[in-house]
Amino acid sequence: MKEKNESRRDFIKKSVVGVSAFTIVPRFVLGGQGFLAPSDHLTKGVIGVGSMGRGHFGYAGTKTVAICDVDTRHLAIAQKTLGGGVTEYHDFRDLVKSDKVDIVHIATPPHWHGLMALEAARAGKDIWCEKPMTRTIGEGQKVKEAVKQHGNMFRLNTWFRFDANFYGMNVPVKKIKKLVDTGMLGWPLKVTISKHTGFDWKFYWVGKENLPVQQPPKELDYDMWLGPAPYKPYSEHRTHTTFRGYWDYDGGGLGDMGQHYMDPVQYFLGKDNESPVSIEVDAPQQHSDAVGTWRRITYTYADGCQIILDGEGKDEGKAYIEGPQGKLFRGFKSDIPDLERKLAQYPEPPAQITDFLESVRTREKFALNEENGHRSCTLINLGLIALRLNRSLKFDSEKQVFVNDEAANRLIHQPMRGPWSI
Repeated sequence: MKEKNESRRDFIKKSVVGVSAFTIVPRFVLGGQGFLAPSDHLTKGVIGVGSMGRGHFGYAGTKTVAICDVDTRHLAIAQKTLGGGVTEYHDFRDLVKSDKVDIVHIATPPHWHGLMALEAARAGKDIWCEKPMTRTIGEGQKVKEAVKQHGNMFRLNTWFRFDANFYGMNVPVKKIKKLVDTGMLGWPLKVTISKHTGFDWKFYWVGKENLPVQQPPKELDYDMWLGPAPYKPYSEHRTHTTFRGYWDYDGGGLGDMGQHYMDPVQYFLGKDNESPVSIEVDAPQQHSDAVGTWRRITYTYADGCQIILDGEGKDEGKAYIEGPQGKLFRGFKSDIPDLERKLAQYPEPPAQITDFLESVRTREKFALNEENGHRSCTLINLGLIALRLNRSLKFDSEKQVFVNDEAANRLIHQPMRGPWSI
């Protein structure tokens, strides 16, 4: 299998010379089974076919040929959605080994993302992963290392740094990046993420304390659903859409929406290669199992730039971005006179590859990949660790460890329930 996957990658690298980025190489050359015409789609295997996984079956240029879930009801709905005839798997490890699959799409709860991405990387597959990239900082480090070692292409599925209008700003992030790069706002910058600047933290994704113990439904393999997470008796609220409210599987509204909101900030601040050095938190004491809400989380970088998460919505009227020489408000409104004319005189930000299939064919990194994606996921996990411990933290951006804080460092590499490990 390894030889087939290495041959596939080598062929793609060689084939891009003098070939249109839209050409698809026949799969028999790439190590798959059977002959497919050059016009055919790249194939995709989707792990986790609840509502999120099913919502991505139809990505242009791909064909879903395999699905995996530990809930047989989800599999049945997915088969019906796809029109049948798709190979089903109960164990994701069998799907990632299939020669029929080019791209593995991971759409499970986050406590599975790291393990599944690692297995897909080792199997030579290209990887499309839902946000947040990993549930822990340590898992993200391992995924980054594996993708580098095996030469996979990786896409993290939050798109705002390169596509669509960005929430309350109502412009693409590229325009905000261009403004920041001009220096017209000055430096350092303060970014406030709040409902008043168009960002809803979805605090309904909180857990429940004292959950009732229930019998798992017959269609769900609950032990496999838990996987590497600590064993806890089944309760319906732990699983499927409401899993986000529990530390073992996600991180509430911050885990759910954080990378959507904060990855673009990391991009336009030029922080893809560093992390904040301090994290301050203002929040109620958290429950050991159920994620709660928070009032404010403040990240500070070594150069003084800050990202402020306003959970209470206290910052009404505040600028989205504030610098010593200017401010940018919701709707791309600014206190800089004649901003649009001035902005037009500056060059656009460097181009990025924003079509994952182009990355797969050319072997050039996608705009949001395992490296910058790990950094923006680390923003989420830094906030969650500070919230969970309910205290401010110092972080070494280069070594990616907390400074003189043993309890916080234990949450970087959290143990997994056997037999699972990374």
